[in-house]
Amino acid sequence: MLCIMIGYLPAYLCTGPSMEPTIYSNDVLFTEHVSPRLRRIHKGDIVIAKCPSNPCQHICKRVTGLPGDKIYNGFSTYVVPIGHVWLEGDNHYNSTDSRMYGPVPQGLLRGRAMCKIWPPNDVTIFTTNFIHHE
Repeated sequence: MLCIMIGYLPAYLCTGPSMEPTIYSNDVLFTEHVSPRLRRIHKGDIVIAKCPSNPCQHICKRVTGLPGDKIYNGFSTYVVPIGHVWLEGDNHYNSTDSRMYGPVPQGLLRGRAMCKIWPPNDVTIFTTNFIHHE
């Protein structure tokens, strides 16, 4: 899911299917930018990050692994290195994420999504209750 910052507001317009059903194209997220800088990111957080494969783009993904965590991806096992996180889209079958580009440096994290503020009929506050769908 790609994200575009809306002016100087702490808000991002999201496009793409990778975070469905949590976030759909044209949803707007309100974000905060302190947690990533203080490295206070938790499993289950939805984050905005610079895309590791295209630094001109921002992506929106869920944190599924923290430094030291073992990640099982098919027949491969990864250990998330110190200073990195493992990011995956909620739409497991239609997401380009850490399963493709590996662990993401924490320095690429730009914000943590606090809530979905658009559309008005689907305003949602995000929690870090983490459920991984296989």
